[in-house]
Parts: sequence; structure tokens; C-alpha cells
Amino acid sequence: MPTQFSRRSLTRGLTAATALAALAGGLAACGGDSEAATTNDPAGTVTVGRVSNGAARQTELKVSEVKSISAELPASVRKSGTLKIVVGALPDGFPPLAYVGSDQKTLTGAEPDFGRLVAAVLGLKPQLSNATWENMFVGIDSGKADVGFANITDTEERKKKYDFASYRKDNVGFEVLKKSTWNFDGDYENLAGKTVAVDNGTNQEKILLEFQAKLKKEGKNLTVKHYAGKNATYLALTGGKIDAYFSANPGVAYHVTQTAKSPDPTRSAGTYSGAGAGLQGLIAATTKRDSGLAKPIADAINHLIKSGQYGKWLAAYNLSDEAVDKAEVNPPGLPLDNS
Repeated sequence: MPTQFSRRSLTRGLTAATALAALAGGLAACGGDSEAATTNDPAGTVTVGRVSNGAARQTELKVSEVKSISAELPASVRKSGTLKIVVGALPDGFPPLAYVGSDQKTLTGAEPDFGRLVAAVLGLKPQLSNATWENMFVGIDSGKADVGFANITDTEERKKKYDFASYRKDNVGFEVLKKSTWNFDGDYENLAGKTVAVDNGTNQEKILLEFQAKLKKEGKNLTVKHYAGKNATYLALTGGKIDAYFSANPGVAYHVTQTAKSPDPTRSAGTYSGAGAGLQGLIAATTKRDSGLAKPIADAINHLIKSGQYGKWLAAYNLSDEAVDKAEVNPPGLPLDNS
């Protein structure tokens, strides 16, 4: 997937020393950090989708501390009264998941909003910081952050250093014009005879080329197109030069909301696991290994699922197709040969 959505390669050649030197600036570089942590929500309420610039429907959710879950927290975190949440959205953000809102200062999006919901169940005040992707992990490593909420994929490689609490499917998806009758339906055979655009060097390109190879062996054709940028891709879609655009599913969900009232609205034509056919990829809250935070966070997520607030959060961001039935601590992740 594009770096905004997948960031499957955690290590970018950045040395620990370089990352540590940049950490202080990286965590504080978003002008919305303090604003993001300080909302005007009344006690027992979390408002999601605030200043989302059309990416979400602003929704007020009733969420209170569950003492049986907050009691599971490590004593140091419980005593602090604060859950330090880091989001790796610098420099540009990645709507609808994490970005600076329409007020030009507040860190908003599905990921920081979900972190705030989890903090509410744990009876903690959310303290949000924005960082670069690399510095987000350094913040977790150093203890400057308790947990990362930033579309982080659960992988076996990352489990060497981190514990996970899963909360969303890691999906890629097909975007088509709303008037199109075509649907993927989870079957690569439905791509026969189609022309599909995909971004170079992404996880979805790898998957699409695998589909293309399978179809070729069957004597069928799938034409794969690459364009210089998303604007060119969307022009090709509206102009009928391609049948679909294969992208990260949150990006599809966001663009669908942005085109809803345009002359050429689009829709999702189906999703596919970012991990491929053999495993459902998962997005997970990420904590330092053996910090004792993964289980209470997973329990908080399961409370949100059972109470219905989880579903309302996803619906607010048009991400209902990425819902999981339950949160798990360290579920099977991408294998070491695909991390």
C-alpha cells in the first residue's frame, strides 16, 4: 500500500540515533497536539469526526470508564491518569485515518478518535502526539508514548518488539464509478477483461499482479495501468479509461465521501485482505512488548464492540467494512517473509 496507509516496511534505513535525535521535534511538530488532547466533550462523552473536513459524520458517543478493565492497567499508567497516544501522521497526514483537521490545528481522523474512545473506557485522559512514521515507533520504544494508533499492521516481525491489540481489518479495495455495475466479490476471476489502475510499488500492486498472472495462465487478460498520481488516476476513472482503481481501502472510503455530491460519484466495489488470500490482515494498537498494556486495551476495544460504540465510530468514517468481531492480543500477523 502507499506509505500513507500501509507502511509495511517498518525500517526505512533510519538509525536509532538519528531517530532519537529527531524524536522531540517529531512528536511535537503538529500544531494540533495540545488541541487534539483537549476537547470540550462533557464527561462520559467522546465526539468523533470533529473538524474532519467532510471525511466523517460528526457523532457524539457515550463512553464511560469500565473499572473492571481500568483495574488491569499497569500501576504506573493508572496512577498517571493519562494514556499517551502517538499517531504517525507527519508530515502530510492520511485522511480519513489521521490528519490535521479543517481548523488547521486539530489532529483528527479515525485513528486518534479511536484512541480517545479507548482512553475513555480505561478512565484515562488521552494525550495525543503526532510524529513521523519512524519516530512514532521510537516514541513507543522510549516510553514517551504508551500506544500507537496509526493504521499499524500486525506482523510477526514487529512482534519481536511490540505487543498488539487488533481493532480493524487491514484491507485493500476497488473503487469504481457509482454507476458501474461491476463488483469484485472476492473473486479474482471477476477481473478478467478489466482495466485496473494501481499505484507503483504498493502492496496492492503486488496483489493485483498476482491476480494478473493467475488469469494469464487461464488465457484471460487483466490490464494493469499506472498513473503519475491520484489526480491522474481519478481522471482516468471518470473518463472511462479504467474500470477500477485498486487502492488502500481507507483511501477508497475517503474518496467515496469526497465525490458523493460530485457529477461523478464513486463507490466501493469490494475489498480484499492486505495480507493476501491466506490470512486476514489486521490493524492493531501497538504497545511496547511486555508493557502490560495490550490486554487492557484489547478488553477496552471489546467493550466498545459489545456496546455498539465501535460500530458507530467505523460508520462515522465510512469504514464499516473493516469491522472485526473481536479484539485479540497478538493474533497471527503477516509472516516474516511478508512483513
